[in-house]
Amino acid sequence: MNPLDAPTHGMTPEELRRALEARGHRFTAQRAAVYRVLSGTTAHPTADDVFTCVREHIPDISLATVYKALEAFVTCGVARKLSLGAGPARYDGRTDEHEHIRCLSCGRVQDIEGLRPRDWMQGLSEMTPFDVVGYRLELEGYCPDCLH
Repeated sequence: MNPLDAPTHGMTPEELRRALEARGHRFTAQRAAVYRVLSGTTAHPTADDVFTCVREHIPDISLATVYKALEAFVTCGVARKLSLGAGPARYDGRTDEHEHIRCLSCGRVQDIEGLRPRDWMQGLSEMTPFDVVGYRLELEGYCPDCLH
């Protein structure tokens, strides 16, 4: 299946256009293709991964264009940039609250559903003078493929 035709869990092209333009970014066919790949996967791809996939369908797209598109999405709040471990940044088309687990051997990143650290965040105001506005939780371990 063509990943640019795959169903996504993200925004429609018109919603993406509005989100980009609201933050001063242009909506282009290349950005739409990058977003379609990102929102159509749960693999948390690197920019190189996205580039490789989009390039199969838009051969003249540059890696710089992919990087700029991904950073525009992060700026607009339609994607997350995950700086996990020592490897390259990964991108997530899901912007809802969820956590990740990363394999220490192969680097695979997977979403974790149902873990709700926000519940314990309520008591943080008693423990620190900070106004806590968010958190980042990354679990580490070994995926089933690397255990065998």
